[in-house]
Amino acid sequence: MSKEKSFQFEVIKQDKQTRARLGVLTTPHGIIYTPAFLPVGTLATVRTITPEELESLGTQVVLANAYHLYLQPGDQVVKKLGGLHKMMNWKRPIMTDSGGFQVFSLAKLNKITNKGMEFQSHVNGSKHFFTPKKVIEIQENLGADLIMSFDQCAPYPCSKKLAKEAMERTHLWAEDCKKYWEEGNKQFLYGIIQGSTYSDLRKQSAKFIVGLDLPGIAIGGVSVGEPPSKMYEVLDVVEPLLPQDKPRHLLGVGSPLEILGSVSRGMDTFDCVLPTRIARNGAVYTKDGRVNLKNAGFKIDKDPIEKGCQCYACKNYSCGYLRHLLMTNEILGIRLTTLHNLHFILSLMKDIRESIKKDRFEEFKKKFIERYKI
Repeated sequence: MSKEKSFQFEVIKQDKQTRARLGVLTTPHGIIYTPAFLPVGTLATVRTITPEELESLGTQVVLANAYHLYLQPGDQVVKKLGGLHKMMNWKRPIMTDSGGFQVFSLAKLNKITNKGMEFQSHVNGSKHFFTPKKVIEIQENLGADLIMSFDQCAPYPCSKKLAKEAMERTHLWAEDCKKYWEEGNKQFLYGIIQGSTYSDLRKQSAKFIVGLDLPGIAIGGVSVGEPPSKMYEVLDVVEPLLPQDKPRHLLGVGSPLEILGSVSRGMDTFDCVLPTRIARNGAVYTKDGRVNLKNAGFKIDKDPIEKGCQCYACKNYSCGYLRHLLMTNEILGIRLTTLHNLHFILSLMKDIRESIKKDRFEEFKKKFIERYKI
C-alpha cells in the first residue's frame, strides 16, 4: 500500500474568528479527528493504564518514544514481536518521536555533530550513535504510523548562535531523513521546525521545512522552559508560513490553557507527559483549575474530584479515598488520578472540536479560561 493511499489529511472546517481548524487525518490504523491530544506511552505503555481503558477514554492515537524503545527492549525486539501495535495490543494509530528531545534533555550524556548524536545510555552506560538514517530505521522497526525526523532541540534560554547551529543541524538531518524515508518507508514523516524563540530563525526554519514537502510539519523546541507568551510568539510567526493542507503537530505541549492557546493559532495535534506525570504526584485537573489531592483539606472530603465528571474515578470514589491511596503509595491511587486527567484532557479536545464545528470556539475558550485557575 502506498503512502498516498494509506495516509490522507483534510481540513474540513476553519474557525471564523481564530486560526483554529477541524481536520481529519487518515492512517492505516484508523482516523484521527483533530485537534487531538496524544497520551504519551514512553516505553509502549501509558503508565498504569491498559489499551482497553485508553480506548474507552476516547484516545485516538498514542505517542511512544523511539529513543527509549531503542534502548529497552530494542527496536529489533519490537519488530520481532510484530511491531508496536501487536506488542502493546493497540489497534489505533501510533506516533513516535525521533530522539531529538533526548538530545536536549540528556545533554550531559551525549556529543552532537552534523553526522549525528553519540550518546551514553542512561540505562547501563553503553555507547550508541544516532544518525538520521538510524532514526528512520528505528521508527520503521517500531512500526508507528506517524514518525518524526531527527532534530536538535535547543534549550531555553540559549544564545542565538547556539539556536542557529541547532536549527541548521536539524535542517541537515531532515534532508537526510527524507532521503532514507523516500527509499520505501510507508510511514507518515513530519519535519520539525526549530529556532528557539528567535523570530527570524523560526521563519527561516519554517520555510526550509515546508520546502522539503514532507507529509506533516511539527514544531519543536517549545515548552522547554520558556513562558507561554514566548511560545505563542513562535506560533504567531510560524503559522502563516505553513501550508493549509498538512497536519501540524506541536511537540511537548499538554496543559489545558496552552492547548487552547495553540489550537487558536492553528495547531492540530499535541503530545505531552504532563497529564499523566502530575497524576502520579496527586495533581488532577478540574474545570476550576489544577488541584493537589495530597493536600490535607481532602482528607475527609466525600465528594468526587469533580461533580458531574463521567470518568471512572469520579463516578466511584471520593477525594478522601483517593488521598488515602496516594498517601499510602497504593498503585490504585495513581491509576485513578491518571484515568481522570486523561479523561479531562481528551474531553477538552472533544469539546474544542465541537466548538469549532459550531463556530463557537472563541466563546468556549474565553469561558474556559475565565473559570480555570492554574
